Amino acid sequence: MPMAASAPLAAPSPPLPRPAVAAISGILLASGLAVALLWPDQAGLALAAVFGVIVLLLAFAFPTLACMGWLVAVGLTPDMWFGEFFGDGVAVSVVAALKFAGLLLVVLSLLRYGPAWDGFNPGFAFAAMFAVGIVHGLHPNLDAGESFRSFLGSAAPFAFCFVRLPREWSRGVILAVLGLPLASILLGAVLTVAGLHPLLVEGAGLRLQGAGHPAFLAGFALTAMYAALTELLRTGKWRFVFALALNLAILVLTGARAPLAIGMAVTFLALIAAPSARFSWPARCALLLGFGVIGAILFAAGSALNTMRIFNLLATDAENLSGRDEIWPLFQAAWDASPWWGWGVGAGKVLVDVDSPLARLLGTTAAHNEYLRIGVEGGYVGLTLLVMFFVLWAWTHLRVLRGSDRAIMALVLIGFAVHSATDNTLIATTSSVLFTWVISVFARGARLAEVANLPEKTA
Repeated sequence: MPMAASAPLAAPSPPLPRPAVAAISGILLASGLAVALLWPDQAGLALAAVFGVIVLLLAFAFPTLACMGWLVAVGLTPDMWFGEFFGDGVAVSVVAALKFAGLLLVVLSLLRYGPAWDGFNPGFAFAAMFAVGIVHGLHPNLDAGESFRSFLGSAAPFAFCFVRLPREWSRGVILAVLGLPLASILLGAVLTVAGLHPLLVEGAGLRLQGAGHPAFLAGFALTAMYAALTELLRTGKWRFVFALALNLAILVLTGARAPLAIGMAVTFLALIAAPSARFSWPARCALLLGFGVIGAILFAAGSALNTMRIFNLLATDAENLSGRDEIWPLFQAAWDASPWWGWGVGAGKVLVDVDSPLARLLGTTAAHNEYLRIGVEGGYVGLTLLVMFFVLWAWTHLRVLRGSDRAIMALVLIGFAVHSATDNTLIATTSSVLFTWVISVFARGARLAEVANLPEKTA
């Protein structure tokens, strides 16, 4: 049997006793309060430091819960509703804080569970692109510091692959991903009632956006669909049918066409072709028939539902809603100016001035095409290197998986490759959620493979 792609380099540390964690936290809190009472002018700093240390201690003691909390925080997109009231500067700071928290959790998980090697991690390709950009020369609008920050943001979604993650971590991540879209909608409803952030937004029809943006909610719902589909075929439990249907409905209401088309294609192909001893053919046929009937009813009632974006777009056949026809030529021209080596990681963010008439008209400065953006940042060499690493990374991990997991994950990654031609799949917040879930499935497969190989090793 093939060995896991991420081979363990060290044994994980033993779990921390909960009484010890509680005692240490209590001592730290008491110390902070004592400092605040004795030196009132230092109270704020002392309590903030104590709170930070306690949070780090709890995250180290309970990394699975910490990662679940981080995923939920990312999915609730606080940068958007904070930014609406406190400005873009605060929004940028919130995004940076969430990314830093994710990297910090990787470090804590390394200390807690032990490291693992991941030889074809896509982060290596981004590192090479960053180094080449520094040597070759960056775009005139890009400095080395911003390029380094962009490199960290690009590589961060894949960093958990360097941790020997246990199955309990995978279970926690999958649970968080399954519930994230609904949590966003519930928070969005609360924010709407409070008059802070609308649950629905107009954009060629009404779109559901939850606590963030319709495109982000669509990305989270797509990942949740994949998670529900994977668990359904692994376990055969019908509660995952409900999760699949719920997140499909959320995806429809966001009005995002490409994620919906890709999600439906992956779901259909998985139900048709993925092997599963737990979810029988009659059950699959019944599920497909149910989805088909609901789809037919919605299609027939499309004219009555055209206030919702997806039905309005189907009725009008609207195109170029993201401004691709206007913004792609700018990216292509930049790529043509440095075709082989590109302009450095992060160059795609600075091509279009955020205050320019085009950015204001489109509401974005992103290419909505990752192949084009990577071509700008890394040229043909960087794009080829990244695609090669992605393919090898997928292959080394997929070969460890078994049954329906392998088939579904292959379909998911192929769908991601297709989706990347029409959207910002690597730079958006959704990539952190998607690849954390992907890594959770890879890690679960690796741990199961180790158990399966154990008698052979000890024989």
